[in-house]
Amino acid sequence: GLVAERLATVPGAFRLAARNPAHDLALGGEDMVFASVGGPAYMMDLAGGRREGRLSEMEDYLRLVQVLNVIQQEGGGPFEPMDLPAATRHLDIYSAQIRLLDKNWQTQTLGRARTMDGLEMAAIGMGQSLEDMTESPCLLGIINTNSPLQLDVPMAEGLMTLAAHGQVNVITPFTLAGAMAPVSLAGALVLQHAEALAGIVLTQVVRPGVPVMYGGFTSNVDMLTGSPAFGTPEYAKAAMASGQLARHVGVPFRSSNVTSANAVDAQAAYESQMAIWGAVMGGVHLLNHAAGWMHGGLTASFEKLLLDAEMLQMIQGVMEPVATDPAELALAAIAEVGPGGHFFGTQHTLDRYREAFHRPLLSDWSAHEAWKAAGSIGTAERAAALWPKVLAEYREPKLAEDRAEAL
Repeated sequence: GLVAERLATVPGAFRLAARNPAHDLALGGEDMVFASVGGPAYMMDLAGGRREGRLSEMEDYLRLVQVLNVIQQEGGGPFEPMDLPAATRHLDIYSAQIRLLDKNWQTQTLGRARTMDGLEMAAIGMGQSLEDMTESPCLLGIINTNSPLQLDVPMAEGLMTLAAHGQVNVITPFTLAGAMAPVSLAGALVLQHAEALAGIVLTQVVRPGVPVMYGGFTSNVDMLTGSPAFGTPEYAKAAMASGQLARHVGVPFRSSNVTSANAVDAQAAYESQMAIWGAVMGGVHLLNHAAGWMHGGLTASFEKLLLDAEMLQMIQGVMEPVATDPAELALAAIAEVGPGGHFFGTQHTLDRYREAFHRPLLSDWSAHEAWKAAGSIGTAERAAALWPKVLAEYREPKLAEDRAEAL
């Protein structure tokens, strides 16, 4: 009875404000948001390999997120800047998110104090009071249950603090079938659903009507090694089922783009593609870690950020409906060309060719010429050459001087 009563106050859709209103987000309904990777312990690029990240590298990652239009939200700090003290590192992450982005960004939720820091700094960045922000949410935070059947103290504090201030919790059970959840997929989903409902109901107890999301993260472990497996058939099926469960209770749905791959290779691509399709076919509203995730979530990769952006653009293209108005049916162009002709020079083609088809990020002519000259060049090498060029396009969004000083 309590669950049904509290689910009735969950909004089916909501908006998240960004520093630049052009980047405000709609979550729920038919809208779908892609967020960059957030929270890994390490970073990697092709030149330096996997390593502990520094603040300067994390800031470059944020700049890439700002430039890549297919990424609509920053995912909570790309990786830990290990050159900074652990006790205050989150403040520098928040500061960088606010200064370097005018897109919406995710906050950290580990305990009340760290969550309040995010709330107060976000209010400064938005030029609002905490009370104003309560009525116009701009922050979203991930709450992981400590499966099975636990919501630990730091996560509970973060959840209640965000909810009390009108911000968005994404309740995400960490249910890995065979380890923290039953080995059967159905059993793992039962556990996920129970834990998700517990967290969702708690947000509505704290503040009825506050936006909240249902996070699905059910996957499996490799039963030979015990290590998590991602981008598997089980993960894709769980994502689709999670979308159905979220719709069943009327709560917007979050899923993730994930892979267990250790290199930006074919495994990284096909596991991510499996995960993305599972989420999209599940009706996802927020695709978390949509770009950049590697090593089962331990690492953020510069090259993978570009590879995933390429896949996300392809997904967007697939999701666009086929236009069938009379001009698009092209009957006049077909009659003009007639049997055995071609359409390169028709007015119908000339009017549309610039926007007609998806142009891959990682398949430009210079890469093709280099391939002919030097032999096969892999996707990772092409991405390694491209991301510095994308970074060079970055222009820092202006932040009012009084807000910068307050931060």
